[in-house]
Amino acid sequence: MTHPAIRDLLSGLGKHPAFQELVRLLISGTSPLRLSLSGLTTTAKAIYTVLLWQAIERPIIVIADGNRQAEALAEAVETFFELLAGGRGIPKPQLLPALDVLPNQRMSPHAEISEQRAIALWRLAGERVPITVTPVASALQRTETAEFYRQLALRLRAGDEIPLEDLTAHLESVGYERREPVEMVGEYSVRGGILDVFPPESGKPVRVEFFGDQIESMRRFDVDTQRSVLKVDEAMLLPLLEYPKSRELFAEISEASGGEIPFTGEPFPGWELAAPLVRPRPGSVLSLPERPVVLWDEPEQLRGAAERLWKRLEDPDRPSLCPPERVFLRWEELEEQAAGSSQVALRELGLEVEDSGLHVPSRPTMAFQGNMAVAVAEARGFVESGGRVVCFGASNGELERLAEIFQEYSVPYQLALEPTAGSQSYLAERSYLAGSVASTFLVKGLVRRGVVLPDAGVAIFGSEDLFGVTEWVTRRSPSKKGLSAFAADLADLKPGDYVVHAEHGVGRFLGLREIAQGDHRGDYMLVEYAGGARLYVPLARLDLIQKYRGAGEAVPPLDRLGGATWARTKSRVKAKMRDMADELLKLYAERQMAEGFAFSPDSNWQREFEDAFEFTETEDQLAAVRDIKHDMERPQPMDRLLCGDVGYGKTEVAMRAAFKALGDGKQVAVLAPTTVLCFQHYETFKRRFAPFPVRVEMLSRFRSKKEIEATLADTADGKVDILIGTHRLLSNDVQFRDLGLLIIDEEQRFGVRHKERLKQIRKNVDVLTMTATPIPRTLHMSLLGLRDLSVIETPPKDRLAIHTVVAHFEPELLRAAIEQELGRGGQVYYVYNRVDTIWSRASMIQNLVPGARIGVGHGQMSEKELEKVMLGFMQHKYDVLVCTTIAENGLDIPLANTIIIENAERYGLAELYQLRGRVGRSNRRAYAYLLVPPDAELSETARKRLAALKEFSDLGAGFKIAALDLELRGAGNLLGGEQHGHINAVGFDMYVRMLEETVRELKGEEVPLEVHANINLGLDLRIPPDYIADERQRLRAYKRIAEASTHEEAERIRAELTDRYGPAPEAVGYLLEYSVLKSLAEKLGIEAIDRRQGQLNIKFHGESRVDPARLMALVKETKGAQFTPAGVLRLPLDGHGAPGQLLELIKEKLGALAVAEA
Repeated sequence: MTHPAIRDLLSGLGKHPAFQELVRLLISGTSPLRLSLSGLTTTAKAIYTVLLWQAIERPIIVIADGNRQAEALAEAVETFFELLAGGRGIPKPQLLPALDVLPNQRMSPHAEISEQRAIALWRLAGERVPITVTPVASALQRTETAEFYRQLALRLRAGDEIPLEDLTAHLESVGYERREPVEMVGEYSVRGGILDVFPPESGKPVRVEFFGDQIESMRRFDVDTQRSVLKVDEAMLLPLLEYPKSRELFAEISEASGGEIPFTGEPFPGWELAAPLVRPRPGSVLSLPERPVVLWDEPEQLRGAAERLWKRLEDPDRPSLCPPERVFLRWEELEEQAAGSSQVALRELGLEVEDSGLHVPSRPTMAFQGNMAVAVAEARGFVESGGRVVCFGASNGELERLAEIFQEYSVPYQLALEPTAGSQSYLAERSYLAGSVASTFLVKGLVRRGVVLPDAGVAIFGSEDLFGVTEWVTRRSPSKKGLSAFAADLADLKPGDYVVHAEHGVGRFLGLREIAQGDHRGDYMLVEYAGGARLYVPLARLDLIQKYRGAGEAVPPLDRLGGATWARTKSRVKAKMRDMADELLKLYAERQMAEGFAFSPDSNWQREFEDAFEFTETEDQLAAVRDIKHDMERPQPMDRLLCGDVGYGKTEVAMRAAFKALGDGKQVAVLAPTTVLCFQHYETFKRRFAPFPVRVEMLSRFRSKKEIEATLADTADGKVDILIGTHRLLSNDVQFRDLGLLIIDEEQRFGVRHKERLKQIRKNVDVLTMTATPIPRTLHMSLLGLRDLSVIETPPKDRLAIHTVVAHFEPELLRAAIEQELGRGGQVYYVYNRVDTIWSRASMIQNLVPGARIGVGHGQMSEKELEKVMLGFMQHKYDVLVCTTIAENGLDIPLANTIIIENAERYGLAELYQLRGRVGRSNRRAYAYLLVPPDAELSETARKRLAALKEFSDLGAGFKIAALDLELRGAGNLLGGEQHGHINAVGFDMYVRMLEETVRELKGEEVPLEVHANINLGLDLRIPPDYIADERQRLRAYKRIAEASTHEEAERIRAELTDRYGPAPEAVGYLLEYSVLKSLAEKLGIEAIDRRQGQLNIKFHGESRVDPARLMALVKETKGAQFTPAGVLRLPLDGHGAPGQLLELIKEKLGALAVAEA
């Protein structure tokens, strides 16, 4: 809800005579007019755009120079629209982005940009969108008719009739992919008459249930649990492509290309921009809404941008399949299209004398860079001279901080914020619910830069004016939830893959088989062992099977069926493991015995600090913060590894931990591997902690000797709160008065000597280690529980996955890649790991792209020289940085969005991933070119690594990359054992399980008896193929059911199956009960339960822990029961032949024994 005084203040700006005249001319004009309004800064343009829409209520299209300018303008327009017109049920303003590729690049646009454009065009054609902001490259792109775009989305309602086949065909055509289970936007799946679909802009996916061709019901469901959560009456399925794809279209393009594009029936790179070759597009963005008003943001700049675009489109060295005239309009054509609409030119500086002579003076506000005393003085001076001041904060935390500062300086203010539980009392008094009136307003909203409007006597301060921002600190974007998995999933099994059976060892998976047993049929997994022996494993016992993952590429030897070789292998590995487990236990003990500091629970200041974060945290970030705080509040020292992909917000999590430590008067040390990264952390921390009384200092070569001495003295006296530095921090002369937390960034960059010093610190100080790709050893330690692990795998919403190209080295490709990046104002990393010829490579690039400013950096340069180059690149003094792998050291440069890696086959997987992570740190499309020599023959490992990197171009793949590196390279030596061979012998999952067991034994804990109960009851225990038709889904369901060990778990799985596939058949119900019984039997030490000749034979293991008295009581109470010397309990069935009765009887008898066990 907007504060009424704020709405009045902003509405009052529309009373300016020049603006009133503009509105009068537009409303009264019977024919289209060309008008001009000058004197406006970007923020003022946003305000007057919204005020203009309010006055005329006609669709407005704002054309801006480029994507960046359009994004900044759209952000401010949305904020002012919410303040002036929010709550009226009107669609919000929108951004229509330009494509990130051109026709002559033969590449498809990024999926997220396609999705954003498709939705924006549909809205523009079908809904009355008040304001659309678009860059000139997007305005120049030809479009279809409004009717065409209106048909891209589908609105489903309960009771509608639509054939399921037609619906899925439509979804496929507008960009949805069939995937099971549905986890991400743009996926759908079909199971019988149930459709799951995840449309864009929907918080949760939708489950649509059909009865014939009629929609019977619709429910939203949770991605994590796949369970329905809310019934809905309608669902809007928005498109992901602005042009539907079809085999017919691809065939036409192939024919028109004269065979240059062979017809395969599948989409090919760049088909979206080749479609106009066969299907001309008649319109433009301006022809979609009814009677739009067109606002040209700086028309002279727009014309220049259009000319530059056409220069790139007509590059003679890069011909496109489709003539650019069919895809884009020329500037003159766009002006002709706009001639039918009223137009207003918005200018900051009005140079020419316009007929209308309309001018609204405005000027930018001062940037205070976090100096709040000057900001308050400026605001007070403005108010005292009769003006009004509006201060914008990006978050509640920033607003509350501003309120505290104004309170401190005794400046009256009005807080345009609803009081929340936990708000300070003075904030509640100043909230808009109170009646006090002041001339200074504090408002929540994304207005980054402010403006002074002298005629209205209004000054608006943006959040970046007040708190400052460093140009080379990247901004994170709001985030969305995504599902992640780091595990070998049985559903990924292909015939030929290796599996590990708990009793028989390593075998080869040959496929699934259905076998008839009398009247019943059963599903089995066929596994081959040494000598061609075959084992049929019932799918009801999938808990015995794991997918094999070794350490390295060696093919594991197959074990002999019967388990003899497997038992020997396990005992050999276990014997060697005991030494390793001893070492592990010593480390465990040291950690548990060490006395650390138990930090106090969160304070109000902590909440305020966290609220000041201007973006929405991801679920993973919040989970990591919770884990870290829990660790810090325990008396034992924390040792946690925070594994998150590059740019996923690890630093924010670390800063929250740092703030918590400061709250108890402790000091914080931040250790970074390089001086440049250290400087970058210093800038980030300084900005984030600016509103609070926290002193952040840096130890690096950017400081003089005198400054370093003063910093060290202040650190020892406790005057420095956060000290950031390179390994210089580990020197003996660095003494802290009271160190509470050590944060280590990119731990893999530090050597053994530094790690020994870190070990000493770790004994009683909390340690948080951050990395994007943990080295296998580190990851392994975390998986074994030696270190705690938090993983951030959720990508920020506007981050685009990096487009990865693996190609042969060609100068022409280099030129095109560099020119494309420089053409959008970006920067390029060129990684060349040969110091002796790096200058000649830089010279070659200079010849290819004469206009580029090139910097060269490598590890053999003097440190001062290297830092000068790296800082120059950070501050955009260079366009291309030709460097060795020093680029991988965590630099965060939002403008650098192309990386070219020469001789990519020579790098390790994690190293390639880390290098590639240097780009794509903003919401612009990033490119990674992995170049290999034209005549090089790649080794198998190199080929696998490059293929993996290309495959894992999705966001958040760092953890999976590390896991794959564990396979390709081996886990290394954790504590000195011959671990690599042991992992190969038994498989990674089994290895970790055995190690855990060994540790439990050495601790003296009771290790559960390893018994695998074999239950043969002659019942139909399976999932019928007509219930779950897809084999992979069925396999996954079998695995889930096999792992159910309690009735609660079984009921949860039953409800989930019913929700996803419809009511479960009787056989599935029996299978669930069987699984719970099997688990109970194993706990009791029962080896087998057989049904023979009207009786049950229950065979106990020799070391079964069943209470003999309870067993004898059961024999005595059950008529005809007997217990044989061989350890077999025989129970008569007495007419319990029906499946349900039989399972109930076994449950009852085992339950009687289990009471004693409990």
